[in-house]
Amino acid sequence: MIKALVFDVGETLIDETRIWSRWADRLGVTRLTFMGVLGGVAALDRSHRDAFQIVRPGLDVDAEIAAWRRDDPDGLRNNFDAGDLYPDVRPALHALRAAGYQVVIAGNQPVEAYDALVAMDLPADSIHTSDGWGVAKPAPEFFAKVASVAGREPAEILYVGDRLDNDVRPARAAGMRTALLRRGPWGHLHADRPEAADVADLVVNDLQALLPALAQRSGSM
Repeated sequence: MIKALVFDVGETLIDETRIWSRWADRLGVTRLTFMGVLGGVAALDRSHRDAFQIVRPGLDVDAEIAAWRRDDPDGLRNNFDAGDLYPDVRPALHALRAAGYQVVIAGNQPVEAYDALVAMDLPADSIHTSDGWGVAKPAPEFFAKVASVAGREPAEILYVGDRLDNDVRPARAAGMRTALLRRGPWGHLHADRPEAADVADLVVNDLQALLPALAQRSGSM
């Protein structure tokens, strides 16, 4: 029986449109160009960091982030705030907690993201980031930390994310149940793959679909 739901962050809770748009502006390419290149690397199962090298060969991303921080110390830059939350996040998390589920947020994010998420006062029992843990998805150690902070057996956890490679497959390998969210470039591309229905316990279009899907499948999950 599922007792806890653990949520990825980027393109699961956070709409990254503004982040990628600011990156396009920073790199001096049109937003359409950068978004298209991101979609291309997603379709090829390449890292999002490859998009930077395609539009700006030889770019040192970490050095660029540091320079951006110096140039615009008070701006959001490559970060997010409550304005970037998908509109279904608060009602869906609230409904899940009201139904008795434990809600945890844990994704591949920098330390700054922790403060941003905490400031949103989301209906979640705890919030964690990969930089805070010192281990990132898809490493098995990340999902071991997920089970540890939730205080649950892996089979009692449903991990919710938008990617097969970073979320669904490694969570499943760790013994968890999984939900693939058809959202963002990776989510739409991965949900369209025939394997999605085989490796994910649920494939949903939005977060508010989780609670009825759990109720419907409670006998098998």
